[in-house]
Amino acid sequence: MQKTVAEALDLVNALKQSTSGITGVEIVVCPPFTALSEVGKATAGSRIELGAQGMFWKEQGAWTSQISPLMLVDLGCKYVIVGHSETRGRFGTVDADLERRLSYFSETDDSVNLKAKAAFAHNLTPIVCCGELLEERKAGYTDDVVSAQIRKDLEALSAEQAASVVIAYEPVWAIGTGEVCDALEASRVCGMIRQVVAEMYGDSVAGRARVQYGGSVKPDNAAELLHEPEIDGALVGGASLKEPDFTAIIRGAL
Repeated sequence: MQKTVAEALDLVNALKQSTSGITGVEIVVCPPFTALSEVGKATAGSRIELGAQGMFWKEQGAWTSQISPLMLVDLGCKYVIVGHSETRGRFGTVDADLERRLSYFSETDDSVNLKAKAAFAHNLTPIVCCGELLEERKAGYTDDVVSAQIRKDLEALSAEQAASVVIAYEPVWAIGTGEVCDALEASRVCGMIRQVVAEMYGDSVAGRARVQYGGSVKPDNAAELLHEPEIDGALVGGASLKEPDFTAIIRGAL
């Protein structure tokens, strides 16, 4: 929930200039719904693709406040984030009022799966998010939590869809907290995720699926993270709000 339309346009126009000579890296911006139309016009014909921060799985109907895949496609979106920890009600900062928070943000693995299927049905690439809470990590449940999410989130996708999916591992405790999962551990978990995909769909599919890392990715840690063998990219949060930082992260992938 950042940037007015004018601010979003300023950011993306600056990003177009700063990344114009960069090749070999895919760049996607996912502005708020209010800015999608204008940002889509600004990025048309550029190397920057447009994505949305979420959507509902129905095409239309009496679903007040929801955004459908048809609406996103109409605006030129190619990607959509589904299952972000914040839409699941899982935040990086400690909140004692967890029960109320979960009632506000009710995303589940079932709804993530429905949204992933709907995205593919409308030629949108879903960026499927997964990750563990701090207490789950401390208890040694990281792999159990993340693998269970992936198995449900990707359930009943076709092999071609599973090969095209983008999976973003975002340890919840590292989102917006300044904490970052060290590169070796992030790569290990991303490799574990790829192994789960292999168990579900085979090694060939797992090798084609993109597994990213998200969680306090910054210019000073991007290159280390992005050069780990199991990490295919980054889901960038706060650092994407400043063009110089976002550009530096993109260059870190080279």
